[in-house]
Amino acid sequence: MRIFNFGSINIDKVYQVDEFVRGGETTSARGMESFPGGKGLNQSIAAARAGAQVIHAGAIGADGGYLAELLSSSGVDATPLMTLAESTGHALIQINKEGQNCIIVYGGANHRLTRAYIDEVFAMAQPDDLLLLQNEINEGPYIMECARAKGMQIAFNPSPVTPELMDFPLSLVDYFIVNELEGAALTGKSGFQDILDEMLRRYPHCKVVLTVGSEGSYYQDSQGTLRQDIFRAPVVDTTAAGDTFCGYFLSGVTSGASVADALKYASAAASIAISRKGAAPSIPLMAETAALVSQTAT
Repeated sequence: MRIFNFGSINIDKVYQVDEFVRGGETTSARGMESFPGGKGLNQSIAAARAGAQVIHAGAIGADGGYLAELLSSSGVDATPLMTLAESTGHALIQINKEGQNCIIVYGGANHRLTRAYIDEVFAMAQPDDLLLLQNEINEGPYIMECARAKGMQIAFNPSPVTPELMDFPLSLVDYFIVNELEGAALTGKSGFQDILDEMLRRYPHCKVVLTVGSEGSYYQDSQGTLRQDIFRAPVVDTTAAGDTFCGYFLSGVTSGASVADALKYASAAASIAISRKGAAPSIPLMAETAALVSQTAT
């Protein structure tokens, strides 16, 4: 099963600050670095480094050629990418002393996809492929509808949360991959179990993966619930933690691994990612992740 990721591609500008800047305040950064990023790019790289066959569709500007090369060198098929006159999407990221992040995203070329282009990409897909989608590109609802018409499964990471999310055909989704904030926005509930239960009440046939920070992660479907602890690691930068988890988890389930193993490897990979700087550069290869899982089990 291949993963078709219609996903964002960004240039991340990361500023190290003591505290997040507040309204009306000017602050000085202790450092600034530029990294490849975007939830789509990060998730494609994570899934490919975990061993999945990944095809990435989306758009970059003339300034984003090196991002296409990064996808390819990471094992992602980036041939469907478009290069447009619009600038590549970018993100301004603050990282505070605790390693937590605060992010502003500008869509750029990510928001210039056309339905004609989307149709061309889906002409390459097969019914046993899986669509991976986030909320950082335009035409999300149309992309979901095309995937379902093709007979594909759909995995949705509804981030960032926007009012438009409720206009998506969410009943088509097979896998929701959310954190607590995203889960609360979709359900109006708080607390992990209430979020899980409400997701299954609204979408009875879906599978929900809920990440809850230091409390680990949960999986729930109509058959029951699984929980996975975190792998402890020093926190340097949490930017790519969720994307790494998502890519690794989907690589696991699309390759035939058990949900329990997919959760375990996703959690281990995310713990490695938070111990490093940057988004895409922090995502580990499967060999490193497998070594951590093996080491922890002994």
